Amino acid sequence: MAERTSTGLLTMMLEPTPAVAMTLPAEVREKLAELELELSEGDITQKGYEKKRGKLLAPYIPQIQGVDPSLQIDNRIQASSQAILPGSKHNKSRAANTRDERFRSDLHTEAVQAALAKYKERKMPMPSKRRSVLVQSSVEACTPPDTSSASEDEGSLRRQGRLATSTPYQGHGHPAVEHWFNRVIQGSSTSSSASSTSSHPGGRSVTTTNTSAHAALNANAAATALADLMAHTQLDNHSAPPDVTGLSERSSFHGERPQVASVRGVSRSYNHHTSVMETADGVPVNSRVSNKIQQLLNTLKRPKRPPLREFFVDDFEELLDVQQPDPNQPKPEGQQMSPLEGEPLGVVTNWPPSLPAALQRWGTTQPKSPCLTALDNAGKPVYTLTYGKLWTRSQKLAYTLLNKLSTRNEPLLMPGDRVALVFPNSDPVMFMVAFYGCLLAELVPVPIEVPLTRKDAGSQQIGFLLGSCGVTLALTTDACQKGLPKAQTGEVATFKGWPRLLWFVTDGKHVVKPPKDWHPPIREASNDIAYIEYKTSKEGSTMGIAVSHAAMLAHCHALTQACGYTEAETITNVLDFKRESGLWHGVLTSVMNRMHVISIPYSLMKVNPLSWIQKVHTYKARVAVVKSRDMHWSLLAQRDQRDISLSSLRMLIVADGANPWSISSCDAFLNVFQARGLRPEVICPCASSSEAMTVAIRRPPEMGVPPPGKAVLSMGGLSHSVIRVDTEEKLSVLTVQDVGQVMPAALVCVVRVEGTPYLCQTDEVGEICVSSGSTGVAYYGLPGMTKNIFETIPVTSSGVPVSDRPFTRTSLLGFVGPDSLVFIVGKMDGLMVVSGRRHNADDVVATALAVEPMKFVYRGRIAVFSVSVLHDERIVVVAEQRPDASEEDSFQWMSRVLQAIDSIHQVGVYCLALVPANTLPKAPLGGIHISETKQRFLEGALHPCNVLMCPHTCVTNLPKPRQKQPEVGPASMIVGNLVAGKRIAQACGRDVAQLEDNDQARKFLYIQDVLQWRAQATPDHPLFLVLNAKGTVASTASCLQLHKRAERVAAALMGRLNTGDHVALVYPPGIDLIATFYGCLYAGCVPVTVRPPHPQNLATTLPTVKMIVEVSKSVCILTTQAIMKLLKSKEAAAAVDIKSWPTVLDTDDLPRKKSPQMYKPPTPEMLAYLDFSVSTTGILAGVKMSHAATSALCRSIKLQCELYPSRQIAICLDPYCGLGFALWCLCSVYSGHQSILVPPLELESNASLWLAAVSQYKVRVTFCSYSVMEMCTKGLGSQTEALRLRNVNLSCVRTCMVVAEERPRIALTQSFSKIFKDLGLSPRAVSTTFGCRVNVAICLQGTAGPDPTTVYVDMRALRHDRVRLVERGSPHSLPLMESGKILPGVKVIIANTETKGPLGDSHLGEIWVSSPHNATGYYTVYGEEALHADHFNTKLSFGDTQTVWARTGYLGFLRRTELTDASGERHDALYVVGSLDETLELRGMRYHPIDIETSVIRSHKSIAECAVFTWTNLLVVVVELEGSEQEALDLVALVTNVVLEEHYLIVGVVVVVDPGVIPINSRGEKQRMHLRDGFLADQLDPIYVAYNM
Repeated sequence: MAERTSTGLLTMMLEPTPAVAMTLPAEVREKLAELELELSEGDITQKGYEKKRGKLLAPYIPQIQGVDPSLQIDNRIQASSQAILPGSKHNKSRAANTRDERFRSDLHTEAVQAALAKYKERKMPMPSKRRSVLVQSSVEACTPPDTSSASEDEGSLRRQGRLATSTPYQGHGHPAVEHWFNRVIQGSSTSSSASSTSSHPGGRSVTTTNTSAHAALNANAAATALADLMAHTQLDNHSAPPDVTGLSERSSFHGERPQVASVRGVSRSYNHHTSVMETADGVPVNSRVSNKIQQLLNTLKRPKRPPLREFFVDDFEELLDVQQPDPNQPKPEGQQMSPLEGEPLGVVTNWPPSLPAALQRWGTTQPKSPCLTALDNAGKPVYTLTYGKLWTRSQKLAYTLLNKLSTRNEPLLMPGDRVALVFPNSDPVMFMVAFYGCLLAELVPVPIEVPLTRKDAGSQQIGFLLGSCGVTLALTTDACQKGLPKAQTGEVATFKGWPRLLWFVTDGKHVVKPPKDWHPPIREASNDIAYIEYKTSKEGSTMGIAVSHAAMLAHCHALTQACGYTEAETITNVLDFKRESGLWHGVLTSVMNRMHVISIPYSLMKVNPLSWIQKVHTYKARVAVVKSRDMHWSLLAQRDQRDISLSSLRMLIVADGANPWSISSCDAFLNVFQARGLRPEVICPCASSSEAMTVAIRRPPEMGVPPPGKAVLSMGGLSHSVIRVDTEEKLSVLTVQDVGQVMPAALVCVVRVEGTPYLCQTDEVGEICVSSGSTGVAYYGLPGMTKNIFETIPVTSSGVPVSDRPFTRTSLLGFVGPDSLVFIVGKMDGLMVVSGRRHNADDVVATALAVEPMKFVYRGRIAVFSVSVLHDERIVVVAEQRPDASEEDSFQWMSRVLQAIDSIHQVGVYCLALVPANTLPKAPLGGIHISETKQRFLEGALHPCNVLMCPHTCVTNLPKPRQKQPEVGPASMIVGNLVAGKRIAQACGRDVAQLEDNDQARKFLYIQDVLQWRAQATPDHPLFLVLNAKGTVASTASCLQLHKRAERVAAALMGRLNTGDHVALVYPPGIDLIATFYGCLYAGCVPVTVRPPHPQNLATTLPTVKMIVEVSKSVCILTTQAIMKLLKSKEAAAAVDIKSWPTVLDTDDLPRKKSPQMYKPPTPEMLAYLDFSVSTTGILAGVKMSHAATSALCRSIKLQCELYPSRQIAICLDPYCGLGFALWCLCSVYSGHQSILVPPLELESNASLWLAAVSQYKVRVTFCSYSVMEMCTKGLGSQTEALRLRNVNLSCVRTCMVVAEERPRIALTQSFSKIFKDLGLSPRAVSTTFGCRVNVAICLQGTAGPDPTTVYVDMRALRHDRVRLVERGSPHSLPLMESGKILPGVKVIIANTETKGPLGDSHLGEIWVSSPHNATGYYTVYGEEALHADHFNTKLSFGDTQTVWARTGYLGFLRRTELTDASGERHDALYVVGSLDETLELRGMRYHPIDIETSVIRSHKSIAECAVFTWTNLLVVVVELEGSEQEALDLVALVTNVVLEEHYLIVGVVVVVDPGVIPINSRGEKQRMHLRDGFLADQLDPIYVAYNM
């Protein structure tokens, strides 16, 4: 564990107490508040903020604290610790070797506790998890903190608005919004979405539920806010989520588009919004909110006006902030280091010329001498291999490999071939025989791990290594071979990514004795490759490091000299004997010196962590080779052992002594075992790497070396690669021990990590490089990387090479300290560069572990790595959670870890995840496979059980929030457009007046007259044909039949109702609906079509019916008997008040009566029908359609689609509102064509119904909705072959139009076209229509005219309300398809949403429409028409100021294309971008939810659907999980990453729900506002809710 020594004296002086805060004058407090704001808005840098804040506070701090002003602020200290640890008293006169009190091992823990003390009171919002996902949980875990009292002192530490209980779901007494929210709303309730302020029918506003959070801030607003401002540590800065909205001036839409009625909660009272005060942002606030907060909100809204540049210059390029280096950061000041030389290699008489020669010598002269003792899992010696046995068995194997393995009489292996060694960790004997057998046969052994399953972590990479080394043979033991996974044939299975291997068992009957005259060739050590050691890089790729015979021999020589090895010494080895120190000491150097190795297998250590100490005692071992983990484990188990002595040890080699936490293990181990004869100076940490082998090792005491060194270094300095020995004992320090002196005959220098390898200065951390004869020589088969690593030429600052010998980079980061001791502070593999500062993964692990780890997570099972998100590294911490840790405890632990890392390393953690025990991918000998863990994290395959993401604190390089430029005046706009050569964007359909439209148009101004005329002229002409789910005809109607049925309805109404009464028609899709509609017109009543309630889902569908009936003031409901029963049933009574229904008539059995006379409206401007629809923002809006508009609409559609009585069209739409209603009920009667009606509900039981009907009736024109199209693509995608066999043929279709009120969904229409291309569907056939409330049909492809065009626009420009056309496939491009052709008689213009001036071609603005079939107004209650007047009759502020336009509420642009339309003019295409009400204003930019949702859906295969909305100032992303619930938490990080990367937004809340939770309306549009209400009322039953704070 990395130690940090600790106290926070200086930091105390920086933080005025709450009492102090109160003494500051009001204006200073206000200025501080403004500063804080500027910082959170990104208008001022952290440094500027601190400078200004310092100035403001300067006059007050000294007089408060009595502190010398020069001490006040030290930029590097960002901790504000409340607790001061008792400083340790140093006794300077101690002997060099006794351990100084400062290096106590528990000190780091204390430092962490001190760092945490200051956050004691900060509550983080706990994520919520569905009960089924929880292991166990207590009820208390979810209750909100007591909301009544917040004492002064706790208030000063808590930056938290508390929420008074307010009922979010109107009219129902729900408890406080979502009990967790109380912890989350942190004092900001500025709404960021236009739609979130839509008025309730009750006149309240959705946002009022949040504003009460402000009231709480009031109680001790001054104290809290100020104390916080003063503390302003890095974390406190973000304890309230920064305002991601960017709060810029709002579009004037709020004033202009209050919504009509809302379906959000059924309330009987319809008072309108007088009581609600509005802030500048149009956010209604309760008058309870104090004036202070009101002022604050208003200052937030005050736009900052930068000087106006040339008005048509785009300022939209969003540049990511580049972190500017802090001018105060420490810089190295020392001299340039000079390379450090090890002592020369001593000359040894009769030193063997090579390692096989040494084996031959000992095998023949000392055959009985023990070489290796293997132990079983009980710690009993199983077998002792003598040097004689090793020699003879290796010879046998060498002979067999070279002579007895052949294919087609060719020997299988030639000298120099590579052979894989696959031996379990418990069998060192067989490994040693195989290794030396290969050396004797001049083969190159490649030791690897035993693959246990086909999916081992990193196994594929090992396969890649074997392939690149050309390995064809694997050696293994009989037992191991039996345990390998087998294929059906009984052979060893081929592992994923592995080459085909032959497996040879080395202890089987195939190994034969060589003939007398055969001797292995024993040569002098050469530069040929002796063996290849594998290593896994940071990214997870596996490299093979080639070691030559000469280097192997030189390394053995150097180790023998450095460790003072003597012949026949005994050594215990706990490490993996296949690689690194375990191999160097326990297999190679030991044979060189005829030593006896006691090999302790990992499996034995797991059962008995003390085993190695017992063996040292039993065998009186002189040397032990261990890792700090082994020392730590033995501490936990040592209590019961009394009679062990470690006095025989002269050297305890700590192989990972370079790790920052090894020092604490060494210290703790010494404390305990000094009493058992362990001498302090025996502990010898060493530093090594696979590439450079041993780099430095502390020499045994008898060599007369300088005493061990320690350094207490400032973490802040280290993060800038500078060594600052820390004097103040701050919290954030790292204590490191030296790893001794450089190896004999090696030259070592320290070079800069990036770029040219310049030598470092003496007080600078760099990468250690070694030049010696005993390092690896290459990465096998990778010449490019080899050059970078093994052939580095360090240069001095003037560029002169240090030496003519090449150096090897060790991947160790460190420096050379006093006495030429080497210090290591980290590894390249663990290096994370965040915002230009360097952090070491191991240090972060150490800090995490110091937070009471044992209770919640497993000590050795923590992975720390960085992922790249938005052009910077982000730190991720993953740990395994203990099964007995409760949800609440783990969450507490997680939030404490975040705070500790923030305090000590001054870096934010991006994501902290806990996974269930034993689920992280393991490295071969325990430990965690980091790169595999990272891979799983990025793929969303980690399956955590707890996740905490903190993007708000870490992501500091977002672009600055955009500020709206002051608007440009009309004159300059026109001049600007002229200068730029832009035409004003306006377009129109064909002129109706010029089109021959016989005299039908003039004769029949009323649609009911057309029906009567048709009933006389063509009584038997079939108009309608309704299909049922089986595809058979359910009912039909000819002109006369329809007329007769309508007459019956009229007769029934005439006596009962007055002319002009409103009648609600509640029918399933069918002829009844059409007949009663005309019946109403005959009787002079105004029909309102209403979708019937769903019998299985009355609770949600019935209130909507009730609401439409009430809002439309219907005096009567016409319906069928079945629905009538439903409306009055017991179940209905639970959902609505059934006593208040108006008269309900069923029309099933009306008497055949003819009405006395038909009603004739006095003028065509009279109201014909009301059209009610729920918009995507959840607003119920009814529009009034006059008789004239109705006929004009039918005429336009007739002309566009060329509809005649001889035509048939198929319609698969809901017949209740908009264009769907017009096509279903009006057009056939007007144009006389036959409509084949397919109710969309029937597709649920028979997905192919609609397409089969189109094919059967050879329909040329058909209409459907997006939900129908989706049902076909999902339900029939795999069945096109079956449909073809049923003779479904779609080649007859000329146009298939999707009826929509949104941006065309290109992905869906394209996949539909692709799938059904096989059935003859022309790729040009599919197109979309566009309509909205003010005009239900603006565009419609029709039969003539050019195909719809597609353009690609820059999504970033759209956020700034600009259109920038780009090439297909360019980054950030978004495809937009034209929404069909503009209908005859329709004029469209694009207007600026704020100035209401006309815009130029290809400029984004609101689509305005003028046409004879515009609706005449909203139908609402209590004469609120005035509010909406401007939606229906508004005029341009300049240009053509006479024409009356209706505002659609949609953003879009017009673009003149190269195509020509029917009239020979160049064609103007209309592109719809999205609804203004839906857009989210975040960071001063306008986002369309669909764009964010598309990115999110792409981020993981299990995300079925997604919807986003804003809540207070947070972006909430709701995703539907299609898969197992354990994947739920994987999505949190992926969603956050993708939205950051593609949209530069920080997600505030991620909600994971079941499929089908996101509500969708009949047109297939997401009802985001209903979802938002459900979320706030806690009705979604989410699987998981994560608050990214």
